[in-house]
Amino acid sequence: MATISSKISSKGQVTVPQAIRRRLGVRAGDRVEFAVEHGRVVLKPARGSEDPLAKYVGALGTFPGGRREIHRWLRRLRDGDGR
Repeated sequence: MATISSKISSKGQVTVPQAIRRRLGVRAGDRVEFAVEHGRVVLKPARGSEDPLAKYVGALGTFPGGRREIHRWLRRLRDGDGR
């Protein structure tokens, strides 16, 4: 790919050229990350954590009776007795 340049605005903003956005697969509103690697600045799409549900761990507190009670409850649900 040929070198493409862009100008830094007075607010420190840079327009990412369309060809680069397409190649990275990013659109307006997407987040990107900047990293310095081996003396070069690398721009890459910001990817969330590998587990998108990780931020919810512990949000519901603990289940009374612990893990065994959860498994009993699930068995009852599967057997058609949802009490």
